[in-house]
Amino acid sequence: MVWTRTLIFWLNEDVRNPSVCLTVLQLILNRKANNKKGEAMNFQGSRRRGEEGIAVVIDFLLSNAHLVLGVGGAAVLGIATLAVKRLIERAGRAAEDEKVKQKMAESWEELSSVSASPTLLKKGVEGVKHVAKAARQQKAELSQQPQTSSSEVPPKPASKSKRLQLCALSLQERLQQYYHTRAALHPDEVLRAQSLAVDICSEIQGFLHSRVPDMPLGEMSLGGSLLDDLQVVSADHACLLVPLQLEATLWRLIPGEETLLTHPLHWMIRRVNLEYFPRGLSYWDRHLVGGYLSAEAVVNMFSKTVMESVNWLSISSTLDCLVRPVLGGPDLRLEIRPGNEDGAASSEPPVFISVLPLLTEEDVVLTAQPELTAPWVNAWHLSLYPWENRRLTQLDAADGGRRRHALKILKAVCRLNPSLRPLGAAPLANLILHLSDAEGDWSETSLHVRFRQCVAELIGYLEQGALHSYFKPAVNLLSGLSEDQVDRMGFMLYCAVSEPEILLI
Repeated sequence: MVWTRTLIFWLNEDVRNPSVCLTVLQLILNRKANNKKGEAMNFQGSRRRGEEGIAVVIDFLLSNAHLVLGVGGAAVLGIATLAVKRLIERAGRAAEDEKVKQKMAESWEELSSVSASPTLLKKGVEGVKHVAKAARQQKAELSQQPQTSSSEVPPKPASKSKRLQLCALSLQERLQQYYHTRAALHPDEVLRAQSLAVDICSEIQGFLHSRVPDMPLGEMSLGGSLLDDLQVVSADHACLLVPLQLEATLWRLIPGEETLLTHPLHWMIRRVNLEYFPRGLSYWDRHLVGGYLSAEAVVNMFSKTVMESVNWLSISSTLDCLVRPVLGGPDLRLEIRPGNEDGAASSEPPVFISVLPLLTEEDVVLTAQPELTAPWVNAWHLSLYPWENRRLTQLDAADGGRRRHALKILKAVCRLNPSLRPLGAAPLANLILHLSDAEGDWSETSLHVRFRQCVAELIGYLEQGALHSYFKPAVNLLSGLSEDQVDRMGFMLYCAVSEPEILLI
């Protein structure tokens, strides 16, 4: 069996010379005619008449065929014929394999011509190689397609025709197509998610008014990307804003730069005038920690009062959907699955609603998000989203631009691409705001130019390891990324410099 494996191993070797195959067949036929019946099994490692290892293996097989194979000479001849056939087929594919390797080498030589950063390209992403090669091959097939009459060209599958049509589109057309098919949401889908969120908002607000009527709260409302038409791919999350009402004479909002944390996004809320208004006069005094209103204590209170106390089964039956809290996380989240006629959850994707306690003072919005301010229990997060969205809207209204249009495309690209998924909405919005200071033409016809610029600018920010906030330059929006994530994103974006279509697949 050992020598049988040796023969099989040799037969599986990548022999590409057809003349070798014919020589092997001749040796087998000659040695089969000279073999004697009943010859004992033996294998001599010496070389006779200058024969190499291949001839020795053949001699062993022929002299011991009845023991190794259990069949006669016909079986030996059949094995030899099959081996020669396989080797000839492999030799026929040799030229084609060489062309494929040469094409791959040319593709990567083109990619290496880009001014790549050694830091970003030190780790390869195999998936990007296949995507880039596929896009390039599709373009080559389209350009090399002969111009013949319809009678001479055989009909091709519809899928291949569609693929060639996509390759024929310009980048501007591909971006518009990507926006309508991936980034933009159907109005019915948005309306369904908003309707569910509004129903939950009414239920929670009614429960709080009956359970804790003395809690000073403002009117609850929806907020975030779903309400501002900035959500992409699917309408699967919404934000329920729960405004807390504070007495202006008892509380003071302290900017993050003036606190001991010295972080521009970590604000604190201090209880003041205790000598005139002692502790206990304000409802929120019960959530003080060290003289400051604790965001973590407020979130824990809402978790116990709302998440663990509301009768979600009753609400589910009232709204004809399955509503349940997502427990165990640092934030307050609800999962809603639309129901069907039988009362069971349907196959539609769920909608997640985040319950977000917040404080507002003029244009400052502070949110209770311990996952962003940990480990500081007293810190509140300064939300820059309202400022960023308002600025983008003002710029587009002033010149009829498509900055929000471009932002939705970038958000969809990053969400659907595993390598770019760590990039959130905030870095992309600030990327467009920074680029708007240098580029004034954001019309629909220049969308492809701005898209290429966004890719190039993002590569530069990744190389520097910093993308500073438009409104708070001290904040680095890329500080939460690991080195491996930066390398993966950098490699993908470098490939997109020469082939931007790979981001739109």
